Amino acid sequence: MFESILCQVTEYDPDVLEPLIELAVEIAREGREGRRIGTLFTLGDEESVLSKSRSLILDPLAGHPEISRHVTNQNLRGTIKELAQLDGAFIVSRSGTFLSACRYLDAVASAVDVPLGLGSRHIAAANMSAVTNAVGIVVSESSVVRLFCHGSLVGEIIPELWMMDRAAHLRGMVKKEQIGDLAVLTPSRRWASASTPTVKE
Repeated sequence: MFESILCQVTEYDPDVLEPLIELAVEIAREGREGRRIGTLFTLGDEESVLSKSRSLILDPLAGHPEISRHVTNQNLRGTIKELAQLDGAFIVSRSGTFLSACRYLDAVASAVDVPLGLGSRHIAAANMSAVTNAVGIVVSESSVVRLFCHGSLVGEIIPELWMMDRAAHLRGMVKKEQIGDLAVLTPSRRWASASTPTVKE
């Protein structure tokens, strides 16, 4: 479903990245108990991410069997949505296992490309993706899902088309993919071809 984003982040298995993006989109669309919530996932390079972060509370995922913490486990989704209401990031291994929740990301990078208007959650994801090989997936409280890789914004998923003009932050030429009322935006620099339509922000 998110082929254009999966092509931007080729280091990771699409069978892990896609369900994680789907979970992020569900959180963005549904919120929790009638209110919108934001959260952050990091995927991959887990040892580096864990060493550059710290727990904010006792880890609610600690001690549970690995199979029950895998991103493809449908029974896990409700738990993640509940925990997303708490502060901090989720750390997800390259293989798709949730390792930790409620983590404060300590990484600071000197050169990250975060568009103006995005908050601390986006800056934390961009910084962590710059100093590790992890991908940062941010659910903003405005219901937009953004992906960061190597310190740069590489994709935006906007849950409602009417939000496009005020929610998009990708700069320059952008490729737009529409899936129902969902819009997926990615930089067009990796998509340059005569057959690929682009839109300018």
